[in-house]
Amino acid sequence: MPITNVIRFDNLRGDIFGGITTAIVSIPLALTFGVAAVGNPVAGLYGAVFVGFFAALFGGTPALISEPTGPMTVVMTTIVASFTAADPEHGLAMAFTVVMLAGVFQILFGIFKLGKYITLMPYSVISGFMSGIGVILIVLQIAPFLGQKAPKGGVLGTLQALPELLTQINPNELFLGALALAIIFVMPSGWKRFCPPQLLALIVGTVVAIVFFGDDNIRVIGQIPVGLPSLNLPTFTPLKATRILAEAFMLAILGCIDTLLTSVIADSLTRTEHDSNKELIGQGIGNFMSGLCGGLPGAGATMGTVVNIQTGAKTALSGITRALVLLAIVLGAAPLMQNIPMAVLAGIAIKVGIDILDWSFLKRAHVVSTRATLIMYGVLLLTVFVDLIVAVFVGVFIANILTIERLSALQSKEVKTITDADDAIHLSDEEKKLLNQANGQVLLFYLSGPMIFGVAKAIAREHAAMGNVGAIILDLTDVPMLGVTACLAIENMVLEALEQGRVVYIVGAAGDTHNRLHKFGVLDRLPLDHLVSERRLALAKALVELNIPVSHSLVGGGQEVLRS
Repeated sequence: MPITNVIRFDNLRGDIFGGITTAIVSIPLALTFGVAAVGNPVAGLYGAVFVGFFAALFGGTPALISEPTGPMTVVMTTIVASFTAADPEHGLAMAFTVVMLAGVFQILFGIFKLGKYITLMPYSVISGFMSGIGVILIVLQIAPFLGQKAPKGGVLGTLQALPELLTQINPNELFLGALALAIIFVMPSGWKRFCPPQLLALIVGTVVAIVFFGDDNIRVIGQIPVGLPSLNLPTFTPLKATRILAEAFMLAILGCIDTLLTSVIADSLTRTEHDSNKELIGQGIGNFMSGLCGGLPGAGATMGTVVNIQTGAKTALSGITRALVLLAIVLGAAPLMQNIPMAVLAGIAIKVGIDILDWSFLKRAHVVSTRATLIMYGVLLLTVFVDLIVAVFVGVFIANILTIERLSALQSKEVKTITDADDAIHLSDEEKKLLNQANGQVLLFYLSGPMIFGVAKAIAREHAAMGNVGAIILDLTDVPMLGVTACLAIENMVLEALEQGRVVYIVGAAGDTHNRLHKFGVLDRLPLDHLVSERRLALAKALVELNIPVSHSLVGGGQEVLRS
């Protein structure tokens, strides 16, 4: 049974230490994401505070750390850019309205217990989507990394302006960004236990900027407002309502996937089982409050969660402690962060983008599956150059169509018709004798496995290939599930056979298969004794009805299946 996210105090030291440690880890990423998404570092900090606090308080994964993540930040960046471009006055308010509505969607997903369905997405789509987000994050940080203001137009605008950006490089800011990136890459793994590499890069980069480039007009974060955030009430116009709902739904889905995948990682580390639906409700409340207070959307963060567990945290108290520590920093230490160079944050963000890229699958996808490779790169390109929502829906649609096509092809092989004893169907000695005695007048129609809609074509094909037989025996003994489309194909076959005066027997229709045939009225069209439980009995009865001599010993001993 899933565990409940109850606040406990039996691991007080580990939870508090975990909360403080993850708060320190969160600071550089929260600042980076805030600047990247809305040009305001405090938005990232507010997102880390509110999403982290309410997700920990109401969620279903005790040791999970929730905060703005790379994927969520990229989506938020595109949302802010599109809405502010269309409506400079109210665009930012509408973007935070999207965050609030995304939280509402997540709460509804949890209430209607949709948690187990959220992650039922082909990995090739997830991989392409995440890698596309990584590419977007890297491209959007090129300008600040080179010491320039980010051009308009998102990814395409940055790529088009790349020649100009390369000719106007600010060498000092490029050095600071490269320094931050180098520290994160080359920092010895043993040191990471004592200081997160992102935090070290932030501190070293800021100190170097102050000491060596203090008079060189280095672009920095600037003044950060101190105090509690002002509330952002939901804002939208009728013309933008549909777009806001669509963006909110997409943001909610991404947050759910990001969170639940991290929850699975937390389960493997803690040997526990999270409550997916409760976790979605907690995430939804957190995102709603974050949007209301002008914070970025968030989700379960893998790095923060792993650090939290490794430092001894076991309960939701760690996430609450972390949020309170960050809130204290926002309220009291914000002025200390105003000299952080923008190039340093860009370097940190580029490393996040590199980490988001699914290198493991990118390197071997072409070896594993050509179809999966094409889907992954297709979703990646759509994500980067078209639209995040389009990328996911197109990717899922194509992947599911290809999967259904393959399953249908496999299941079609289990649709078999024979008129004499051969190796296509495993028959007992008695069944072989009966079928041979029929001399081609009895057609045995055998189905096995789940009959999904893709198999209907195979059923219709075998039906069309039927010869001039006197009786049809439809064997459904090995069919656990009968889809609506496949059932319609069977109904057409039975009705046509009856119209042509043929004898029809149905064998082994039980459980869901029996109920589906009964609801379609197929069973009501046959005499009661034409619904039997054994193939041997159906063969014997068919021979008798066709006036074909048959040994009495082959007829007796069967059990009929009665209608329910």
